[in-house]
Amino acid sequence: MKTTMNPKAEYVVKNGRRVAVILPLAEYEALLEDADDLGVIASRKDEPTIPLALVKRRLKKHVRR
Repeated sequence: MKTTMNPKAEYVVKNGRRVAVILPLAEYEALLEDADDLGVIASRKDEPTIPLALVKRRLKKHVRR
């Protein structure tokens, strides 16, 4: 597994191995949001897609109101 050292992260080391990490709260919350987004994407993978032209038409129609 490739590890990238983050200068903002503090690693907890036990018996010479990194076993936990301490992150700034904003970075941790961003990671949680990313994980949630990935879960939503995975759950919607089988939904039908909408052509871009249709999306544009719907948006233009909605803006005119």
